[in-house]
Amino acid sequence: MVSVPERRRAVTHLRAAYSVSERRACTVIPISRTTYRHSGTRSVVDETYTEVVRLSNQYPYWGYRKIFDLMDQDRFGVGREGVRLIRRREGLQVVRKRRKKRLLGRSTQWIHRASHPNHVWSYDFVHDQTIDGKRLRCLTIVDEFTREGLAIRCARSLTASDVVRVLEELIGRCGKPQCIRSDNGPEFVAEAVKSWLSERSIGTHYIDPGSPWQNPYGESFNSIFRTTCLKGSYKHAGAIVDLRITR
Repeated sequence: MVSVPERRRAVTHLRAAYSVSERRACTVIPISRTTYRHSGTRSVVDETYTEVVRLSNQYPYWGYRKIFDLMDQDRFGVGREGVRLIRRREGLQVVRKRRKKRLLGRSTQWIHRASHPNHVWSYDFVHDQTIDGKRLRCLTIVDEFTREGLAIRCARSLTASDVVRVLEELIGRCGKPQCIRSDNGPEFVAEAVKSWLSERSIGTHYIDPGSPWQNPYGESFNSIFRTTCLKGSYKHAGAIVDLRITR
């Protein structure tokens, strides 16, 4: 309870239900006794107030904008913000339950910081589009110890098989990492990728859903890549060859 009206109602409920004193109820909530006693000179509950509450109870899954559209403005003359404040005062806001993201990948190692080259790699996808409006995906791989961008593979579409192919080429050139950090993207949690990593004894570290700060080096590299490359003039047809984009 954060608003004054809600605290007043709570104090009134405590006094009526538990027969406690006004001082005790105001201490528990908490609210000043002077504020609790002050009722104001303006009547809050009027015809407009009653109509907003009635429509909100009749249509409990509609928000304040829809309730505002249903009201007869020639009769009530209340603004959209006024409807929102009345619903907030009565606790009639529509609360949507957010679906919790499920952790799809299971980490086999939990490494917070790389201690030597090829200790921890980080890979992620950067999304963009070319000048003709077609989708562009870029797979970036970073060594977290050296902060070196090991690979950037760009294409219209990149699948789990493409991820495995890039890793094979990179390991043949740079050596094998001990662990690879990533999010729970479908290409990274695919069975083809997990089986390939398991066969080569490469650990996986999946960050929590919606927590990009757990992959700081990869996010930093992607930000620099987007600022210095993707936001420049590299999305023209002549630059596609330089980015090794396959159609």
